[in-house]
Amino acid sequence: MAITEKINNTTVPTFWEGEIPVRYVYTYGLAGEKFFRAVKDKGTFLGTRCEDCDITFVPPKIYCDRCFNKLDKYIDVGITGYVETFTITFHNMDGSEKKVPRVLAMIRIGDTDGGIIHYLDESIDYEQIAIGMPVKAVLKPKGQRKGSIEDIVGFKAV
Repeated sequence: MAITEKINNTTVPTFWEGEIPVRYVYTYGLAGEKFFRAVKDKGTFLGTRCEDCDITFVPPKIYCDRCFNKLDKYIDVGITGYVETFTITFHNMDGSEKKVPRVLAMIRIGDTDGGIIHYLDESIDYEQIAIGMPVKAVLKPKGQRKGSIEDIVGFKAV
């Protein structure tokens, strides 16, 4: 089946058999690379600040979403924050029940205008989790960090 046939005949469900070869290179971008280098090398998070709009972006951005100013001043925002929102998963992708529920949360870092979506530490009783709960990032030991989101093990209660 040609791709034009697939596009033109939209009333009949169709499919491709086999594999679709995809080649790509994923990059963090300029701001993302600085962010993950700081996690890897210094054990901290970086943000960028737009003084005109009074916004601190975490993760950092290279331009302001509101005024489009270039943002090239990176600031250390630390690794503590609070739970902005969260969800609890009780089941695995296959529908089976998890042995321990997992909590995925949006963590607002300090008083910034952004944050990180990551897991809360399993030692936190999920019934005790609340919006506004203070948390701190748990990072892998420095020698094991590679400069990725996986360098953040999760967030623990403060």
